[in-house]
Amino acid sequence: VQLVESGGGLVQAGGSLRLSCAASGRTFSPYAMGWFRQAAGKEREFVAAISWSGGSTYYADSVKGRFTISRDHAKNTVYLQMNSLKPEDTAVYYCAADKILRRQILVTQEYEYDYWGQGTQVAVSS
Repeated sequence: VQLVESGGGLVQAGGSLRLSCAASGRTFSPYAMGWFRQAAGKEREFVAAISWSGGSTYYADSVKGRFTISRDHAKNTVYLQMNSLKPEDTAVYYCAADKILRRQILVTQEYEYDYWGQGTQVAVSS
């Protein structure tokens, strides 16, 4: 079972990136998915989550209105569209799968997620 993030890179402030998280080894369709990030010298923090159905999303206040999480069940892939990027968005971004099947609420705590990708670096220059 593997989650693999891609799409990171270097972008100027105000630019956009789309991160992808491809799952292999099993389907993650019945599980909510989340994106987290960790800046250098800081703890990992929640960014966004999407319900197993895709019908509900939740965002950290710091990215609300700029980031959009989505998923494609057929491709077993979750996306994070990041617009209006700021230097403070610089971090390693991780995707993760909720450990509870078809949980009815979206959760933001790391310990609620059990499968994690290796991360993709996003750097935003000013």
